[in-house]
Amino acid sequence: MSLGNHLFHARKKRGLSQEEVAGKLGISRQTVSKWETDETLPDIRQSKRLAVLYGLSLDELVEFDIDVKEIQEAIERTSEEVTDKIDWTKAWSGKYPILARYQGEVDTACYALELDKLLWDLEKKYGYGELDSFLVLKDILASVWKGRKKRRSGDPDRGAANRDNR
Repeated sequence: MSLGNHLFHARKKRGLSQEEVAGKLGISRQTVSKWETDETLPDIRQSKRLAVLYGLSLDELVEFDIDVKEIQEAIERTSEEVTDKIDWTKAWSGKYPILARYQGEVDTACYALELDKLLWDLEKKYGYGELDSFLVLKDILASVWKGRKKRRSGDPDRGAANRDNR
């Protein structure tokens, strides 16, 4: 996301028009428009005033790559009913084609049985509910994946924490 686009979204999030921002900063509406279309950049003083006006830190205001924050906000806004309607396999298979084809290649029943045993173990041993057990197992899988990536990249740590837990 460009700085201009970020400025546009920050202004909209605060419910302000370009005219209102211009009035509060003592500048023209066209100046605000030029910032939001990346024709020009606000100077550091104007950036600080924009940050205050938009309720952001200066770092947040000039942060161009806010994809992670946007994703987190989208997750928080999404209801469980909507989440249940999403075919996550289909949604992610565009990026990861294996998700569209593995079910015809892999004996999923044997893996499902082993995973179900792990879920039951988490539920019994730690008193977690079904969803919490699933989320813990998902997080453990993500940790294992990160450890493997470290080992492949030649990280000196080489995923030692993951090996020690085996």
